[in-house]
Amino acid sequence: MLGELIEKEAIDISRILPADQNHTEELKDKLTAAQRLGNEFKSKADITFNTMDGTKTVSTTVWAVTEKYIQLKNGIHLPLSSLIDIDF
Repeated sequence: MLGELIEKEAIDISRILPADQNHTEELKDKLTAAQRLGNEFKSKADITFNTMDGTKTVSTTVWAVTEKYIQLKNGIHLPLSSLIDIDF
């Protein structure tokens, strides 16, 4: 785990920043796998992303992946540009 572990309810979308490097292309396969794990098996993924307060990690199910966002439960959308790593 790369960042401070937080609950998904503690994610403040107004404090999310793009990561130093865009990892979207290299994380494509992990994004697809995380979405499948969430939808078919109700399994969680550890998602590490960049914020104004430093790197944060949330352990949650991924509901959907779009061109620009990853959708989590409770209508939370994280920009793909903010993602640093995904682990499951």
